Amino acid sequence: MDLSIQVEERTLFKRLDLNFILVIFALNVIGLINLYSATHGPHSLEVEPLFISQFMWLGIGWSVFFICTLIDYAIVGRIAIWIYIINLGALLYTTFFGKVALGAQRWIDFGFFRYQPSETMKLALIMLLAKILSNRATTGFGMGLKELTFPLIILLLPFGLVVEQPDLGTGMMLAAIGGSMILFTKVKKSILAVVVIAIIVAAPAAWQFGLREYQKNRILTFMSPTNDPRGTGYNSIQSKIAVGSGRFLGKGFRKGTQSQLEFLPERHTDFIYSVLSEEHGFVGSMMTMGLFCMLFVLGLRIAVNSRDKFGALLSVGVLCYVFWHMFVNIGMVIGLLPIVGVPLPLLSYGGSSMLTTMAGLGLLSSVAYRRYLF
Repeated sequence: MDLSIQVEERTLFKRLDLNFILVIFALNVIGLINLYSATHGPHSLEVEPLFISQFMWLGIGWSVFFICTLIDYAIVGRIAIWIYIINLGALLYTTFFGKVALGAQRWIDFGFFRYQPSETMKLALIMLLAKILSNRATTGFGMGLKELTFPLIILLLPFGLVVEQPDLGTGMMLAAIGGSMILFTKVKKSILAVVVIAIIVAAPAAWQFGLREYQKNRILTFMSPTNDPRGTGYNSIQSKIAVGSGRFLGKGFRKGTQSQLEFLPERHTDFIYSVLSEEHGFVGSMMTMGLFCMLFVLGLRIAVNSRDKFGALLSVGVLCYVFWHMFVNIGMVIGLLPIVGVPLPLLSYGGSSMLTTMAGLGLLSSVAYRRYLF
Protein backbone atom coordinates (compact mmCIF):
# COMPACT_ATOMS: atom_id res chain seq x y z
CA MET A 1 0.00 0.00 0.00
CA ASP A 2 2.80 2.41 0.97
CA LEU A 3 4.70 1.50 -2.19
CA SER A 4 1.72 2.36 -4.43
CA ILE A 5 1.32 5.72 -2.68
CA GLN A 6 5.01 6.51 -3.21
CA VAL A 7 4.78 5.58 -6.90
CA GLU A 8 1.70 7.82 -7.28
CA GLU A 9 3.47 10.73 -5.56
CA ARG A 10 6.50 10.35 -7.85
CA THR A 11 4.18 10.30 -10.87
CA LEU A 12 2.42 13.47 -9.73
CA PHE A 13 5.78 15.16 -9.16
CA LYS A 14 7.02 14.17 -12.63
CA ARG A 15 3.96 15.76 -14.21
CA LEU A 16 5.10 19.17 -12.98
CA ASP A 17 7.03 21.20 -15.56
CA LEU A 18 10.11 21.78 -13.38
CA ASN A 19 11.94 23.85 -16.01
CA PHE A 20 8.99 26.24 -16.14
CA ILE A 21 8.92 26.50 -12.33
CA LEU A 22 12.70 27.09 -12.09
CA VAL A 23 12.57 29.95 -14.63
CA ILE A 24 9.80 31.66 -12.65
CA PHE A 25 11.78 31.18 -9.42
CA ALA A 26 14.92 32.63 -11.03
CA LEU A 27 13.01 35.76 -12.10
CA ASN A 28 11.60 36.06 -8.55
CA VAL A 29 15.13 35.95 -7.12
CA ILE A 30 16.31 38.66 -9.53
CA GLY A 31 13.29 40.74 -8.57
CA LEU A 32 14.04 40.41 -4.83
CA ILE A 33 17.72 41.30 -5.30
CA ASN A 34 16.86 44.46 -7.21
CA LEU A 35 13.99 45.37 -4.90
CA TYR A 36 16.32 45.08 -1.89
CA SER A 37 18.76 47.48 -3.55
CA ALA A 38 15.98 49.87 -4.61
CA THR A 39 14.53 50.03 -1.08
CA HIS A 40 17.72 50.08 1.00
CA GLY A 41 19.44 53.27 -0.12
CA PRO A 42 20.77 55.84 2.38
CA HIS A 43 17.50 57.80 2.26
CA SER A 44 15.03 54.92 1.75
CA LEU A 45 13.57 54.49 5.26
CA GLU A 46 10.04 55.15 4.02
CA VAL A 47 10.13 52.36 1.40
CA GLU A 48 12.31 49.78 3.20
CA PRO A 49 9.29 47.85 4.62
CA LEU A 50 8.16 47.20 1.04
CA PHE A 51 10.88 44.55 0.67
CA ILE A 52 9.41 42.58 3.60
CA SER A 53 5.93 42.99 2.14
CA GLN A 54 7.12 41.65 -1.20
CA PHE A 55 8.45 38.54 0.55
CA MET A 56 4.97 38.00 1.98
CA TRP A 57 3.25 38.51 -1.38
CA LEU A 58 5.75 36.18 -3.02
CA GLY A 59 5.00 33.45 -0.47
CA ILE A 60 1.26 33.87 -1.03
CA GLY A 61 1.88 34.01 -4.77
CA TRP A 62 3.65 30.64 -4.83
CA SER A 63 0.83 29.13 -2.76
CA VAL A 64 -1.64 30.45 -5.33
CA PHE A 65 0.58 29.07 -8.12
CA PHE A 66 0.52 25.51 -6.78
CA ILE A 67 -3.19 25.67 -5.92
CA CYS A 68 -3.94 26.72 -9.52
CA THR A 69 -1.64 23.95 -10.76
CA LEU A 70 -3.49 21.26 -8.84
CA ILE A 71 -6.96 22.50 -9.87
CA ASP A 72 -8.05 21.15 -13.24
CA TYR A 73 -8.14 24.16 -15.58
CA ALA A 74 -11.38 22.77 -17.08
CA ILE A 75 -13.08 23.93 -13.86
CA VAL A 76 -11.82 27.46 -14.61
CA GLY A 77 -13.63 27.32 -17.94
CA ARG A 78 -16.90 26.46 -16.22
CA ILE A 79 -16.72 29.35 -13.75
CA ALA A 80 -14.98 31.90 -16.01
CA ILE A 81 -18.17 33.92 -16.59
CA TRP A 82 -18.72 34.33 -12.84
CA ILE A 83 -15.10 35.35 -12.21
CA TYR A 84 -15.51 37.95 -14.97
CA ILE A 85 -18.80 39.28 -13.56
CA ILE A 86 -17.33 39.60 -10.04
CA ASN A 87 -14.32 41.52 -11.39
CA LEU A 88 -16.56 43.73 -13.49
CA GLY A 89 -18.61 44.48 -10.36
CA ALA A 90 -15.39 45.34 -8.50
CA LEU A 91 -14.44 47.74 -11.30
CA LEU A 92 -17.85 49.41 -11.09
CA TYR A 93 -17.51 49.73 -7.31
CA THR A 94 -14.05 51.29 -7.75
CA THR A 95 -15.45 53.83 -10.21
CA PHE A 96 -17.81 55.25 -7.55
CA PHE A 97 -16.28 54.35 -4.17
CA GLY A 98 -12.65 53.46 -4.87
CA LYS A 99 -9.58 54.82 -3.10
CA VAL A 100 -8.15 57.93 -4.80
CA ALA A 101 -4.36 58.18 -4.99
CA LEU A 102 -2.09 60.17 -7.31
CA GLY A 103 -5.13 61.61 -9.07
CA ALA A 104 -6.61 58.23 -10.00
CA GLN A 105 -9.41 56.12 -8.52
CA ARG A 106 -8.11 52.58 -9.02
CA TRP A 107 -8.11 50.81 -5.65
CA ILE A 108 -10.42 49.29 -3.05
CA ASP A 109 -8.95 49.91 0.39
CA PHE A 110 -9.21 46.95 2.79
CA GLY A 111 -7.01 48.62 5.40
CA PHE A 112 -4.20 46.05 5.40
CA PHE A 113 -4.22 45.79 1.60
CA ARG A 114 -5.23 47.94 -1.36
CA TYR A 115 -6.82 45.80 -4.05
CA GLN A 116 -6.66 46.93 -7.68
CA PRO A 117 -9.52 45.25 -9.60
CA SER A 118 -8.06 46.20 -12.99
CA GLU A 119 -5.15 43.82 -12.33
CA THR A 120 -7.28 40.75 -11.64
CA MET A 121 -9.61 41.74 -14.49
CA LYS A 122 -6.76 40.94 -16.90
CA LEU A 123 -6.81 37.33 -15.74
CA ALA A 124 -10.62 37.17 -15.68
CA LEU A 125 -10.67 38.47 -19.26
CA ILE A 126 -8.16 35.81 -20.34
CA MET A 127 -10.26 33.03 -18.77
CA LEU A 128 -13.54 34.11 -20.34
CA LEU A 129 -12.10 34.89 -23.77
CA ALA A 130 -10.31 31.53 -23.81
CA LYS A 131 -13.63 29.82 -23.03
CA ILE A 132 -15.62 31.77 -25.63
CA LEU A 133 -13.02 31.54 -28.40
CA SER A 134 -12.43 27.82 -27.82
CA ASN A 135 -16.10 27.24 -28.68
CA ARG A 136 -15.96 29.27 -31.88
CA ALA A 137 -16.04 27.08 -34.98
CA THR A 138 -14.27 29.27 -37.53
CA THR A 139 -13.77 28.73 -41.24
CA GLY A 140 -10.36 28.79 -42.91
CA PHE A 141 -10.81 32.52 -43.47
CA GLY A 142 -11.19 33.26 -39.74
CA MET A 143 -13.90 34.76 -37.55
CA GLY A 144 -16.38 37.15 -39.05
CA LEU A 145 -18.31 40.03 -37.48
CA LYS A 146 -20.96 37.71 -36.01
CA GLU A 147 -18.39 35.56 -34.19
CA LEU A 148 -16.47 38.63 -32.97
CA THR A 149 -19.38 40.59 -31.50
CA PHE A 150 -19.59 38.90 -28.10
CA PRO A 151 -15.78 38.68 -27.49
CA LEU A 152 -15.45 42.38 -28.34
CA ILE A 153 -18.23 43.32 -25.91
CA ILE A 154 -16.49 41.24 -23.21
CA LEU A 155 -13.28 43.16 -23.95
CA LEU A 156 -14.69 46.68 -24.30
CA LEU A 157 -16.69 46.70 -21.03
CA PRO A 158 -13.67 46.52 -18.67
CA PHE A 159 -11.57 48.60 -21.08
CA GLY A 160 -14.04 51.50 -20.83
CA LEU A 161 -14.27 51.30 -17.03
CA VAL A 162 -10.49 51.19 -16.57
CA VAL A 163 -9.86 54.11 -18.94
CA GLU A 164 -12.44 56.11 -16.99
CA GLN A 165 -10.51 55.67 -13.67
CA PRO A 166 -8.32 57.06 -15.44
CA ASP A 167 -5.76 54.35 -16.18
CA LEU A 168 -5.00 54.37 -19.89
CA GLY A 169 -1.93 52.14 -19.44
CA THR A 170 -3.89 49.27 -17.88
CA GLY A 171 -6.71 49.83 -20.36
CA MET A 172 -4.25 49.42 -23.23
CA MET A 173 -2.93 46.25 -21.58
CA LEU A 174 -6.46 44.81 -21.53
CA ALA A 175 -6.89 45.73 -25.20
CA ALA A 176 -3.51 44.24 -26.15
CA ILE A 177 -4.11 40.97 -24.29
CA GLY A 178 -7.66 40.51 -25.56
CA GLY A 179 -6.76 41.62 -29.09
CA SER A 180 -3.82 39.21 -29.22
CA MET A 181 -6.01 36.28 -28.16
CA ILE A 182 -8.61 37.16 -30.82
CA LEU A 183 -5.93 37.47 -33.52
CA PHE A 184 -4.43 34.15 -32.44
CA THR A 185 -7.82 32.51 -33.03
CA LYS A 186 -7.82 34.10 -36.51
CA VAL A 187 -9.91 36.94 -37.92
CA LYS A 188 -10.99 37.59 -41.51
CA LYS A 189 -8.56 39.86 -43.35
CA SER A 190 -11.35 42.19 -44.49
CA ILE A 191 -12.29 42.89 -40.86
CA LEU A 192 -8.66 43.51 -39.91
CA ALA A 193 -8.35 46.00 -42.77
CA VAL A 194 -11.48 47.85 -41.63
CA VAL A 195 -10.19 47.99 -38.03
CA VAL A 196 -6.80 49.41 -39.12
CA ILE A 197 -8.46 52.07 -41.29
CA ALA A 198 -10.89 52.97 -38.47
CA ILE A 199 -8.01 53.42 -36.00
CA ILE A 200 -6.12 55.68 -38.43
CA VAL A 201 -9.24 57.79 -39.11
CA ALA A 202 -10.24 57.99 -35.43
CA ALA A 203 -6.73 58.80 -34.11
CA PRO A 204 -6.98 62.62 -34.53
CA ALA A 205 -10.40 62.70 -32.80
CA ALA A 206 -9.10 60.47 -29.99
CA TRP A 207 -6.16 62.83 -29.50
CA GLN A 208 -8.37 65.90 -29.43
CA PHE A 209 -11.32 64.65 -27.36
CA GLY A 210 -10.40 61.25 -25.86
CA LEU A 211 -7.08 61.90 -24.12
CA ARG A 212 -6.70 63.96 -20.95
CA GLU A 213 -4.13 66.73 -20.84
CA TYR A 214 -1.59 64.77 -18.79
CA GLN A 215 -1.90 61.81 -21.20
CA LYS A 216 -1.14 64.11 -24.13
CA ASN A 217 1.85 65.47 -22.21
CA ARG A 218 3.21 61.94 -21.74
CA ILE A 219 3.16 61.34 -25.48
CA LEU A 220 4.70 64.74 -26.24
CA THR A 221 7.34 64.14 -23.57
CA PHE A 222 8.13 60.77 -25.13
CA MET A 223 8.78 62.52 -28.43
CA SER A 224 11.06 65.11 -26.82
CA PRO A 225 11.79 64.61 -23.08
CA THR A 226 14.46 67.35 -23.00
CA ASN A 227 11.80 70.05 -23.57
CA ASP A 228 10.88 69.82 -19.88
CA PRO A 229 13.79 68.04 -18.14
CA ARG A 230 12.68 68.96 -14.61
CA GLY A 231 9.00 68.38 -15.17
CA THR A 232 7.25 65.90 -17.48
CA GLY A 233 10.52 64.69 -19.00
CA TYR A 234 12.26 64.03 -15.67
CA ASN A 235 11.29 60.35 -15.27
CA SER A 236 12.30 59.39 -18.80
CA ILE A 237 15.63 61.22 -18.62
CA GLN A 238 16.61 59.76 -15.24
CA SER A 239 15.65 56.26 -16.35
CA LYS A 240 17.75 56.45 -19.51
CA ILE A 241 20.70 57.82 -17.52
CA ALA A 242 20.41 54.86 -15.13
CA VAL A 243 20.21 52.30 -17.95
CA GLY A 244 23.08 53.85 -19.93
CA SER A 245 25.39 54.38 -16.97
CA GLY A 246 25.32 50.64 -16.19
CA ARG A 247 27.33 49.97 -19.36
CA PHE A 248 28.46 46.35 -19.86
CA LEU A 249 28.91 44.91 -16.35
CA GLY A 250 27.08 47.50 -14.24
CA LYS A 251 28.13 49.53 -11.22
CA GLY A 252 27.58 46.69 -8.76
CA PHE A 253 24.94 45.70 -6.22
CA ARG A 254 23.65 48.76 -4.29
CA LYS A 255 26.15 51.02 -6.08
CA GLY A 256 23.82 52.59 -8.62
CA THR A 257 23.90 56.36 -8.13
CA GLN A 258 20.56 57.06 -9.84
CA SER A 259 18.67 54.60 -7.62
CA GLN A 260 20.62 54.90 -4.36
CA LEU A 261 20.56 58.72 -4.40
CA GLU A 262 16.87 58.68 -5.37
CA PHE A 263 17.14 60.45 -8.70
CA LEU A 264 15.24 57.54 -10.22
CA PRO A 265 11.47 57.77 -9.51
CA GLU A 266 9.27 54.78 -8.63
CA ARG A 267 12.41 52.66 -8.63
CA HIS A 268 10.71 49.77 -6.79
CA THR A 269 7.76 49.48 -9.19
CA ASP A 270 7.65 50.88 -12.74
CA PHE A 271 11.42 51.50 -12.99
CA ILE A 272 12.78 48.34 -11.37
CA TYR A 273 14.40 47.40 -14.71
CA SER A 274 16.34 50.68 -14.61
CA VAL A 275 17.81 49.62 -11.24
CA LEU A 276 18.73 46.25 -12.73
CA SER A 277 20.40 47.84 -15.77
CA GLU A 278 22.36 50.37 -13.73
CA GLU A 279 23.71 47.92 -11.17
CA HIS A 280 24.17 44.81 -13.35
CA GLY A 281 24.69 46.39 -16.75
CA PHE A 282 24.07 44.94 -20.20
CA VAL A 283 25.00 41.45 -19.00
CA GLY A 284 22.44 41.42 -16.18
CA SER A 285 19.76 42.98 -18.38
CA MET A 286 20.26 40.41 -21.14
CA MET A 287 20.30 37.51 -18.67
CA THR A 288 16.93 38.69 -17.37
CA MET A 289 15.61 39.07 -20.92
CA GLY A 290 16.92 35.57 -21.65
CA LEU A 291 14.94 34.16 -18.71
CA PHE A 292 11.78 35.85 -19.99
CA CYS A 293 12.45 34.34 -23.44
CA MET A 294 12.85 30.90 -21.84
CA LEU A 295 9.55 31.46 -20.05
CA PHE A 296 7.82 32.22 -23.37
CA VAL A 297 9.38 29.21 -25.14
CA LEU A 298 8.35 26.86 -22.34
CA GLY A 299 4.89 28.44 -22.23
CA LEU A 300 4.41 28.01 -25.98
CA ARG A 301 5.45 24.37 -25.65
CA ILE A 302 2.78 23.93 -22.99
CA ALA A 303 0.19 25.53 -25.29
CA VAL A 304 1.14 23.28 -28.21
CA ASN A 305 0.99 20.14 -26.07
CA SER A 306 -2.24 21.05 -24.26
CA ARG A 307 -5.02 18.47 -24.31
CA ASP A 308 -7.67 20.81 -25.78
CA LYS A 309 -8.27 24.16 -27.47
CA PHE A 310 -9.33 25.86 -24.24
CA GLY A 311 -6.03 24.93 -22.58
CA ALA A 312 -4.08 26.23 -25.57
CA LEU A 313 -5.95 29.56 -25.59
CA LEU A 314 -5.66 29.91 -21.82
CA SER A 315 -1.89 29.40 -22.13
CA VAL A 316 -1.62 31.91 -24.98
CA GLY A 317 -3.62 34.47 -22.97
CA VAL A 318 -1.31 34.19 -19.95
CA LEU A 319 1.76 34.46 -22.21
CA CYS A 320 0.26 37.58 -23.84
CA TYR A 321 -0.26 39.03 -20.35
CA VAL A 322 3.40 38.53 -19.42
CA PHE A 323 4.73 39.56 -22.85
CA TRP A 324 2.85 42.86 -23.18
CA HIS A 325 3.71 43.92 -19.63
CA MET A 326 7.38 43.11 -20.20
CA PHE A 327 7.43 44.76 -23.63
CA VAL A 328 5.78 48.00 -22.50
CA ASN A 329 7.70 48.26 -19.21
CA ILE A 330 11.14 47.73 -20.73
CA GLY A 331 10.29 49.88 -23.76
CA MET A 332 9.19 52.60 -21.34
CA VAL A 333 12.34 52.62 -19.19
CA ILE A 334 14.74 52.68 -22.15
CA GLY A 335 12.84 55.48 -23.90
CA LEU A 336 11.26 53.55 -26.78
CA LEU A 337 7.67 53.93 -25.50
CA PRO A 338 5.77 56.62 -23.54
CA ILE A 339 5.86 56.27 -19.75
CA VAL A 340 2.75 54.54 -18.37
CA GLY A 341 2.12 52.80 -15.07
CA VAL A 342 2.80 49.21 -16.18
CA PRO A 343 4.79 46.95 -13.79
CA LEU A 344 7.38 44.39 -14.87
CA PRO A 345 5.96 40.91 -14.10
CA LEU A 346 7.71 38.96 -11.30
CA LEU A 347 10.17 41.81 -10.65
CA SER A 348 8.20 44.96 -9.75
CA TYR A 349 6.82 45.48 -6.26
CA GLY A 350 3.05 45.09 -5.89
CA GLY A 351 0.63 42.67 -4.24
CA SER A 352 -2.14 42.72 -6.86
CA SER A 353 0.32 42.40 -9.73
CA MET A 354 2.32 39.58 -8.09
CA LEU A 355 -0.74 37.52 -7.14
CA THR A 356 -2.33 37.96 -10.58
CA THR A 357 0.87 37.01 -12.37
CA MET A 358 1.47 33.93 -10.20
CA ALA A 359 -2.16 32.85 -10.57
CA GLY A 360 -1.89 33.17 -14.35
CA LEU A 361 1.35 31.20 -14.45
CA GLY A 362 -0.29 28.65 -12.16
CA LEU A 363 -3.02 28.16 -14.78
CA LEU A 364 -0.31 27.63 -17.39
CA SER A 365 1.26 25.07 -15.06
CA SER A 366 -2.16 23.41 -14.69
CA VAL A 367 -2.34 22.96 -18.46
CA ALA A 368 1.17 21.45 -18.44
CA TYR A 369 0.30 19.23 -15.47
CA ARG A 370 -2.50 17.57 -17.44
CA ARG A 371 -0.81 17.20 -20.81
CA TYR A 372 -0.09 13.50 -20.13
CA LEU A 373 -3.66 12.56 -19.26
CA PHE A 374 -4.54 11.61 -22.85
